[in-house]
Amino acid sequence: MDWTAHVDGYCERLAPGLWGEPLNDLTNLAFLLAAGLVWWRGGRVLGGLIGLIFVASSVFHLVATRWAAVADSSAIAVFLLYYAAMFPRAFFGVPLRWSWLAAPGFAVLTAAIAALGGGLYLPALVGLAAFAVALGVMRDRYWTHFAVAGAVFALSLAFRSIDSVVCGDFSVGTHILWHLLNAVVLYVVSNAMIAKTAPSPEGERAGSAD
Repeated sequence: MDWTAHVDGYCERLAPGLWGEPLNDLTNLAFLLAAGLVWWRGGRVLGGLIGLIFVASSVFHLVATRWAAVADSSAIAVFLLYYAAMFPRAFFGVPLRWSWLAAPGFAVLTAAIAALGGGLYLPALVGLAAFAVALGVMRDRYWTHFAVAGAVFALSLAFRSIDSVVCGDFSVGTHILWHLLNAVVLYVVSNAMIAKTAPSPEGERAGSAD
């Protein structure tokens, strides 16, 4: 496989070149903003991982090559696996020696859904819904954060899916909305974990996100 081969996967890109997707690149700044806000809130690891998504996505939309596409997907996967591993610890107080098992569990779910034709991002939507339901059953007030994040991500995924369909009527496509809405999702779920694990007046602390 030629890892340097050109990837033309988005409506906005008309030809190879570093500035072939200016709006897709500019909207990546939403990830940088989300990373900065999360870092400022105290989520050092989460903020760093969102920052990694910003870098990888920016590079991909600049150079549009296969290796950059893999780097882009890998950065997202790292965030998802880390969050999956920390979720049981942060929200249910599961010891880290058991909590981390959620990461390979999520990886298996992703592989299974992808094999069934569900793509690589549908598992994230399933995970957000599962988190919302689990917290709702436990009457944890943070369930609303995941319900909102799930709704926003569903909309984001829809915009990503129709990018090539709308090219005839909307030349820049809708991938820019995928970036903007995903930045919101990343901030909402990161903020929920940071708030949940912060020391409270009652001394409750389920675990640490970092």
